[in-house]
Amino acid sequence: MSQADRTMEQADPLAACLAPSPHVEADHPGIRDLAAGVTEGLSDARERAVALYYAVRDGFRYDPYTIEMSGRCFKASEVFEAGAGFCIGKATLLAAVSRAAGIPARLRFADVRNHLTSPRLRAMMGTDEFVYHGYTELWVEQRWRKCTPAFNRSLCDKAGIHALEFDGIEDSVFHPIDRSGRQHMEYLRDRGSYVDVPVEDIFRVWAEVYPGMSGWAGQARSGDFEREATAPEPTREPEDNRRD
Repeated sequence: MSQADRTMEQADPLAACLAPSPHVEADHPGIRDLAAGVTEGLSDARERAVALYYAVRDGFRYDPYTIEMSGRCFKASEVFEAGAGFCIGKATLLAAVSRAAGIPARLRFADVRNHLTSPRLRAMMGTDEFVYHGYTELWVEQRWRKCTPAFNRSLCDKAGIHALEFDGIEDSVFHPIDRSGRQHMEYLRDRGSYVDVPVEDIFRVWAEVYPGMSGWAGQARSGDFEREATAPEPTREPEDNRRD
């Protein structure tokens, strides 16, 4: 946690997680309208949190190729306007609409290994380790609840992985295996909770882990991750049928 975030939380932990911040733009007009529309008629905080989670999970496509070497890709408004974002951007958008709806929200980060990432993305990154994977924590019924809005339902269904559900009570984090029993997501290390995106820390660590990041970000913007992730495996002839 940054010193600025720590100071804010010490002063009033929940107030800091209700206020707009540079990337969690809870005062953005479109984000406020989205929050109001999704939660209309819902008086219970848990119901509002659940409705907002699904609105972001499925209403905004997961796309890791929106990453660029500027803080802009982390802003909730960028995801809102593009209709897509990667894990940090979608987590930031969920935090923003939650704050706009009166639900304290903050960001949580962890390093994960995605054993089922697309071959193209793995080649571009040089690893299947995703450093500073972002998700959201919502203050519901006197406790921080973890929820991960990254992968939209259509991506999960096509790729054969479990869609993450959220009921406002149990934490919603990645499953270790997919629907067919293959190893999927592995949590490696926790990076802590933040009021806003720790951009400088993220870029510093990314530069260490992904030395070709600047070139990768430039190439990535033309990708279609959902198509890559759902492309069928090439069929192979049985060994006995191959010619010498």
